[in-house]
Amino acid sequence: MPDLFLATAGDNVMNLAPEDQRLQLRMVEALLFAAREPLSEAELGARLPDGVDIVALLKELQSAYAGRGVTLRHTDGRWAFRTADDLGFLLQHEVSEEKRLSRAALETLSIIAYHQPVTRAEIEEIRGVSISRGTLDALMEAGWVRLRGRRKSPGRPVTYGTSPDFLDHFGLESIKDLPGLAELKGAGLLDATIPAGLASPDPDDRADLTEDEEPLDFGDLEEVEPLAGA
Repeated sequence: MPDLFLATAGDNVMNLAPEDQRLQLRMVEALLFAAREPLSEAELGARLPDGVDIVALLKELQSAYAGRGVTLRHTDGRWAFRTADDLGFLLQHEVSEEKRLSRAALETLSIIAYHQPVTRAEIEEIRGVSISRGTLDALMEAGWVRLRGRRKSPGRPVTYGTSPDFLDHFGLESIKDLPGLAELKGAGLLDATIPAGLASPDPDDRADLTEDEEPLDFGDLEEVEPLAGA
């Protein structure tokens, strides 16, 4: 049995014999390559020998793939290989054409991302106009928006938030990486005459329900839309 399997917890990758380091890197690489979904450090560790320094291996592998056709991306606490951002155009002929989101859907997605947890009525209040049933349906079909719970208020409206797939699609490691007012203004996405003292929301996509939320009821997944604007 190789020394790899006798390594003690906390061993650094760089302190291993070259052949052991290479074997560990190959094992992590194989797991990530074969996985259908991004894997957490705990999920990787459960499939590797005891004492393997998962974090060091991932950092080493991420460095090794930097600048290559595929990169190792860390998003929402999980790791996955992804096509390099500047080479995405090469794969366009391999995938079916995606339906473009409407302006209403993009605005709704932005509001959910920055103001979550948020109800349908709150989204409409922020936008200043009502939203159609299809708008939220499209965002949930894309896998970017999820049902969180119900607000502890009259009517118990459903609350919405973004999903890990939202972070993965837009290349964000966490929801805190969303651009602030200054960045949005610099990109020309906001009017230059922003009211003085206006602050951007503090995005929070934590999985735990907030104090003013309660768990969804059984059957909410099938009947949520008629109640969402309550």
